[in-house]
Amino acid sequence: MKPIAILTLLSAAAALASCMGPREVRESPSNRQVTPAGVEGAWVDPNGIIVSTFSGGTFTTRTTDTNQVLASGNYINLSPKLVEINMTSMVRNTQSKVNCAMVAQTQLNCTTDSGAQFSLSRKV
Repeated sequence: MKPIAILTLLSAAAALASCMGPREVRESPSNRQVTPAGVEGAWVDPNGIIVSTFSGGTFTTRTTDTNQVLASGNYINLSPKLVEINMTSMVRNTQSKVNCAMVAQTQLNCTTDSGAQFSLSRKV
């Protein structure tokens, strides 16, 4: 091959290489664990007996063994860390209001309108 042809090929290869930046590595969504925003998601009591689910303004509490609904209702976010739940107890057939503060991404501290307090942990 002639020196001019070799130089032309090398120049073309160098020009093409300069157009290609470093390859971007993208992480697959299935490999990432995304923490839900705010209270969205499932929360369990310290004994693991009940699970409370917050989803799109709807609140439900169920037993973990039989999946029986114990309470249901709705909730509103008062701030990024505070949520107000209006719920009906299926066990007592009563309505109540519960205020919860997200003290950590994985912990909710709640107080009922009668003053009872309890905590929930984010289910993973």
